[in-house]
Amino acid sequence: MTTASDASGASRRFILKLSCPDQAGIVHAVTGELLAQGGNILTSAQHGDADHHRFFMRIEFECAEPRPVQALRAAFQPLAERLSMDWELVDAHRKTRVLLLVSRLGHCLNDLLFRVQTGHLAIEIPAIVSNHRDFYQLAASHNIPFHHFPLLHASEEQKLAQERRIQEVIEEQQIDLVVLARYMQILSPQMCRYLEGRAINIHHSFLPSFKGAKPYHQAHERGVKLIGATAHYVTSDLDEGPIIEQDVARIDHSMTPDQLVAIGRDVECVTLARAIQWHAEHRVLLNGHRTVVFR
Repeated sequence: MTTASDASGASRRFILKLSCPDQAGIVHAVTGELLAQGGNILTSAQHGDADHHRFFMRIEFECAEPRPVQALRAAFQPLAERLSMDWELVDAHRKTRVLLLVSRLGHCLNDLLFRVQTGHLAIEIPAIVSNHRDFYQLAASHNIPFHHFPLLHASEEQKLAQERRIQEVIEEQQIDLVVLARYMQILSPQMCRYLEGRAINIHHSFLPSFKGAKPYHQAHERGVKLIGATAHYVTSDLDEGPIIEQDVARIDHSMTPDQLVAIGRDVECVTLARAIQWHAEHRVLLNGHRTVVFR
């Protein structure tokens, strides 16, 4: 049994995800087309959004013989056009290539590198970019190129130039997804448009109540009982992109601000890893300002 793509780029297992205006017969049409291409459905999930009259679907299927993914895309194109689909058909064995951006808080970076190293997160990390040098040794210990693009006291023009350098890394390394693993810089609107639908950010879930410096200390002063984290797609609306995953942890009056920070960082790591995994497994579909996540 073939378990991965062969040397010619052909594969047996594929993932199709799609969304389109809701109407009768979509499932029949899609599954019929896959059957005509020799596909055997392994898993299927679907969702109908009654509010927006839109249909969402994810199918993992297998072909009896290896097929080039380009050939399957070409065969599916006429149906996709007829049903006005937003769709993606990929080789299920191809790992998502992820660029990590980080500043001076390394908990998410370290967690992701460990998950990849131990086989618990099936992605490739061809490069790490930072505006500080703090984690170049950590990157080296994982044999990952580290790019230091400083921004200290940078002008607006210098910030845009730095973003162009990041874009060069993205193009050179054929990056599929950019992850802001506690990258403490606001991306320009141009950069947000460039990364639309393929950049994930993580932050604490106190926004908008506790903005600015030391949000956990602010939360401690207010006596909050729940702290959490939000992973979302990056947009030009700061920290307001479509949410992929959220999680919370319960706290109480006996905990210090430093304990809240430690708990919050743990929640951030888990939440971000889940969001990346689901994106890499092609389980996330955009639905306006929201997402559909087939777990």
